[in-house]
Amino acid sequence: MIKIENLLHRYGTDQHGLPAINGLSMTIKKGEFVAIVGNNGSGKSTLAKHLNALLLPTKGRIMIDGIDTSNTQQLWEIRQKVGMVFQNPDNQIVAAIVEEDVAFGPENLGLPSKQIQERVNEALTLVGMLDYRQHGPHLLSGGQKQRVAIAGVIAMRPDCIVLDEATAMLDPSGRKEVLDTVTRLNREEGITIVYITHFMDEAVQADRVVAMHAGKVMLDGTPRHVFSQLSTLQGLGLNAPDIIALAQMLRTKGVQVAPGVMTVDEMVESLCQLN
Repeated sequence: MIKIENLLHRYGTDQHGLPAINGLSMTIKKGEFVAIVGNNGSGKSTLAKHLNALLLPTKGRIMIDGIDTSNTQQLWEIRQKVGMVFQNPDNQIVAAIVEEDVAFGPENLGLPSKQIQERVNEALTLVGMLDYRQHGPHLLSGGQKQRVAIAGVIAMRPDCIVLDEATAMLDPSGRKEVLDTVTRLNREEGITIVYITHFMDEAVQADRVVAMHAGKVMLDGTPRHVFSQLSTLQGLGLNAPDIIALAQMLRTKGVQVAPGVMTVDEMVESLCQLN
């Protein structure tokens, strides 16, 4: 789905400072759920903007389903393949009624009215917001607004959705709504998900975790592999997910928690098996 080759990105004309992305190479397969984590300044949001050609490489290249993002004549096609959901849903919602907002993208594709309505209903159903189709977005919670923003992207029928810190402004309930939604879209609809986040507990839900620092990939693997590298994570200024940190603390107290525990259910099962 996505192939990144020796990507380097500098902002502006500064050729002497450190680049935001520095020689990064990565592939993301169709249907993968990839979480990208890192501190502020690690380059993860810069990378996100490259994935649908909001930014173009200073050097290197990015291929989206075989299309080079530097080919400006195919930008529209790239952006139909890769949809973006940003941090603040209020910046992405453009209409006064939910279903009108979700219809905005398909209308710009010039689709017939019947097909637009079908896409709107399908997208709102997928994110669990069909009952709110006649509501004003200003009446919704943060998590509901972000689900409407995701529905607007889904209505464009992308192969991949990139979420750039999409839960950063939400409370825990809203974050769970959004994470449950994108997980379901990945598992049931086969949509490729690139999930940029600084919440380590959210990254646990992904198939694969990529940890970035100073514009480079420092760790790349399954959540179980990446989050077992506690000393490396700490060196990158990252914390382990809460359950993994709890398991580590219990082990230092002599509690024999099973290795590899990553979720609440696994922790409960491990503790219940202790004599």
